[in-house]
Amino acid sequence: MAALADALGSPQHAFPVIQVTGTNGKTSTARMIDALLRSFGLRVGRFTSPHLTSVTERIVLHGEPISEERFVEVYDEIAPFMDLVDAAQELPLSYFEVLTGIGLAAFADAPVDVAVLEVGMGGAWDTTNVADAKVAVVTRVALDHTNYLGPDVATIAGEKAGIIKAQATVVLAAQERAAAEVLLARAVEVEATVAREGAEFGIVDRAVAVGGQVLYLQGLGGEYEEIYLALHGEHQAHNAVLALAAVEAFFGAGAATGRMDIDAVRGGFAAVTSPGRLESVRSAPTVLIDSAHNPSGMAASVAALEEAFAFTRLIGVVACLSDKDVRGMLEIAETVMHEVVVTQNSSPRGLSADELAAIAVPVFGADRVVVVPDLPKAIETAVEMAETDVEVLSGVGVLITGSVVTAGDARALLVGRA
Repeated sequence: MAALADALGSPQHAFPVIQVTGTNGKTSTARMIDALLRSFGLRVGRFTSPHLTSVTERIVLHGEPISEERFVEVYDEIAPFMDLVDAAQELPLSYFEVLTGIGLAAFADAPVDVAVLEVGMGGAWDTTNVADAKVAVVTRVALDHTNYLGPDVATIAGEKAGIIKAQATVVLAAQERAAAEVLLARAVEVEATVAREGAEFGIVDRAVAVGGQVLYLQGLGGEYEEIYLALHGEHQAHNAVLALAAVEAFFGAGAATGRMDIDAVRGGFAAVTSPGRLESVRSAPTVLIDSAHNPSGMAASVAALEEAFAFTRLIGVVACLSDKDVRGMLEIAETVMHEVVVTQNSSPRGLSADELAAIAVPVFGADRVVVVPDLPKAIETAVEMAETDVEVLSGVGVLITGSVVTAGDARALLVGRA
């Protein structure tokens, strides 16, 4: 990745960078940071992953995904440099390295005032880490990608700490002690300024509202009241205050300067969307799509469900990838799902419906598990099951979850795409 960046003229140095890592909440936090920066009039580039329905979603300019035409143009522009790099390397550039190159080149060419880069996996060795981020953001660290990043939270935190650069500001979500110790040690090592949730900033209060929640946040520069966020769950409130602190750090806001313009902050958060995160796509019965793909993410989604919805019966449609802690996710989902329709998504790494059923039956019991290998048919089956409760239809819901790929497949079916 460094070789490609050098060949392209180091586009990552053409703009300041806010980099986001962590286990869950990275994309939502990046989207919030983007919206806040734009509310202050900045031209923003945002690079996130994975996508739901189109690869162009990963490269966002001024709040809109890059056009297919521009995506191809930038690819064609950097292709000769990719060939030069490949000729000099033992292994060819990967899919993700090329996408990162396209994103950085598109941002430099736009140009943007600031780029928000979400780490793909880990931190130290991630492709986005060719950038020298002015602000490093670390969402809560939990177990995921353990075959690549390590078997425990401390080891994983060590990989993620790699985005904390010398003289930067690191904005930390509330962490388990083992993760916090590693992240703080890295900050001390590189002389980074530290802002911690629960110490320098945090959630003062929150209340459930129609379509989302209203927040009262303590930022680095002061208190921000009556912030409406059209996303469900306490986890999104934590993402919001993390994003707020990151933007304050970027602008240099703090106790000495006071809070940022409250109307701009309110406008930025009011504009935030996060597709595939407890996203309601139809009613009667309510159908929700959620990207939870590990136990930590599933626990956050379940807590948000119980807080924001009063389902008397919830039917799950679940498809997972084979390299995830599937049983751990199902054990958490079982606490709110009355029945589950197990199926398969479009990923080559996806578990087959039968393999998923073999894991689900000991958790749910055979009488609560329905096997439908075809995802469109599985969704249809779940909706039909929900519609049998005609008299209480308002209290019946369908939750489609288990993977970002599953969420993307479902959105393509139920929401459509250009």
